[in-house]
Amino acid sequence: MMRTWSLTTRYFFLALILLALIALGWWLRPLWRSLVIAALIAYLLYPVVRWVEKKLRLSHVVAVNLVYFLALLLILGLPSILIPFFFEELQKIAQDMITLFSRLRSQAMRVVVFAGIPLYPGRFIPDLTQVTNAFLQNLSTHALEWLESTTRGLAWVLVMLVAVYYLLHDATRLRHWLIHQAPPAYQSDLERLFREIKKVWDAYLEGQLKLMVIVAIIFTLAWLIIGLPGAVILGILTGLFSLIPEIGPLVASLLAVAVALIEGSTYLPLSNLWFAGLVIVIYLVLINLKNIWLRPFVIGHSMNMHHGVVFIAILTAAVLEGVLGALIAVPVLASVDVIWRYLRNRIYGEPPFSGFSSPVQVESAVTDATSPAAESSPSRRKR
Repeated sequence: MMRTWSLTTRYFFLALILLALIALGWWLRPLWRSLVIAALIAYLLYPVVRWVEKKLRLSHVVAVNLVYFLALLLILGLPSILIPFFFEELQKIAQDMITLFSRLRSQAMRVVVFAGIPLYPGRFIPDLTQVTNAFLQNLSTHALEWLESTTRGLAWVLVMLVAVYYLLHDATRLRHWLIHQAPPAYQSDLERLFREIKKVWDAYLEGQLKLMVIVAIIFTLAWLIIGLPGAVILGILTGLFSLIPEIGPLVASLLAVAVALIEGSTYLPLSNLWFAGLVIVIYLVLINLKNIWLRPFVIGHSMNMHHGVVFIAILTAAVLEGVLGALIAVPVLASVDVIWRYLRNRIYGEPPFSGFSSPVQVESAVTDATSPAAESSPSRRKR
């Protein structure tokens, strides 16, 4: 006769397992950032995998390999194409900046008499040679630390790339495994919760796509108005890079400023340096309008959240967790709200999904019924 554990024993071991999982998660906390980034990339690529799988009539494994390695090739190949193109021009810009700095310093070395008092403004401008030597000395001193940090970063990137592949490959299997860890009576609830949370993230992705398009149009028009060469391409890149908070806008601004310094305006009577300054001013004005007003409005409208809540969530997450926190703060907050509403309904004894949006069809029964395991089950054969 099988002896079952008492309720106290079961609760004891459940608490013990939870404490062990929390301790393990805390010990592996450096891993979570790479896994979160991998999950975001897999989430963005998964609709492409499904589209390729459906349109080209390929198996899931073939579609995953095709999309994954094409995306990897694009990510690795694009910098190798652009860097040689910009390298020579960047060298010219650097040389021009050094010459400009030297001229400014020589002009500042002149004595300026103000109210009978001689002033030497050149003393406040550092010598470029001394600055360069100090940088090189600091580089040699901390070279080993930087090498170690770079090696560790490459290792985390490798972990992230492998995690993206297996998340794309086994996402459905992983979801079913997690749901089936719950008691059978609550598995349908978890399936519904998953679909409600997925709706939140889909709405967030839709809002981000809208924001990218709007930002691309605004910056394209702005660059066309001032005559920036390659305005359309630079505007589209600004829209694409706006998906990544802080870093994306910085990269887009550097590209626009580099083009302004190299090419100048197509019709404004400004020197390349002054034109680059104009590009920086326009960019700062537009990007702040986007961060303060446009992004909270578009994301809040897509996710049915108040604009102020969106702005505060993004700003707080950016301060506490940096770029990654700003990127996922809003959908995580909305997902927590979904889980809280479910738990609140359960605590109050109400239907678990009362007050939610339009009903979601739970497809787990259909999936289980059509799976090979269901076909071979005894109950299926009996019917």
